[in-house]
Amino acid sequence: MAIVAVSISPTGTGADASEGASVSRYVARALEVVRAQQAVRYRLDPMFTTLEGDLDEILALVRRMQEAVFEAGAVRVGTVIKIDDRRDREASMESKLEAVEEHLR
Repeated sequence: MAIVAVSISPTGTGADASEGASVSRYVARALEVVRAQQAVRYRLDPMFTTLEGDLDEILALVRRMQEAVFEAGAVRVGTVIKIDDRRDREASMESKLEAVEEHLR
């Protein structure tokens, strides 16, 4: 099972000055794609969306997320992906956090 952090950043959106630099509406469009599927678990964080599941399914989902941002009006999209694909034992978003918390006790 893989855990993937993804950040999709639109540019060239044609946003006027009243919208400022906010990309939240584009993030929302990408998140709609994530919410519409059942195969990949997810968690929205302030800087990334964390995805958990089969790596092939996650990568296909990221592609659909990108397309949703283009469909929302972006003409250029930059995507950062960080992959933790552990094969020696099961890992989850929660177990990664619990391992750190254990060291803080």
